[in-house]
Amino acid sequence: MQTNKTRRTGGFTLVEIMIVVAIIGLLAAIAIPNFIKARQSSQRAACVSNLRTIDGAKSTWALEAKKTGADVPAETDLYGPTLYVKEKPSCPAGGTYTINAVDVKPTCSVADHTF
Repeated sequence: MQTNKTRRTGGFTLVEIMIVVAIIGLLAAIAIPNFIKARQSSQRAACVSNLRTIDGAKSTWALEAKKTGADVPAETDLYGPTLYVKEKPSCPAGGTYTINAVDVKPTCSVADHTF
């Protein structure tokens, strides 16, 4: 009497594939929120850097043009190839900048992007 022995010739079983998919899903569930948080943090840091650049350009403009602290520079006074900032900066999160008076720090329309 012969018994037929089935041989496993290779490949993965359904259970093994399901375990791998579950592990990948678990890793994605951990990594994606951290990625989003890191992206928001880097956008905020870039925006604050842009606000500091605008503030420095305003101060230099006020000194060179002999303006007071209440004067508000126009964008054409600060941004341009031969002016204080070569290109107009933009918020990486899509916000808009308000230059404000020389004595007042510039602001961004995104709530947590503060200088």
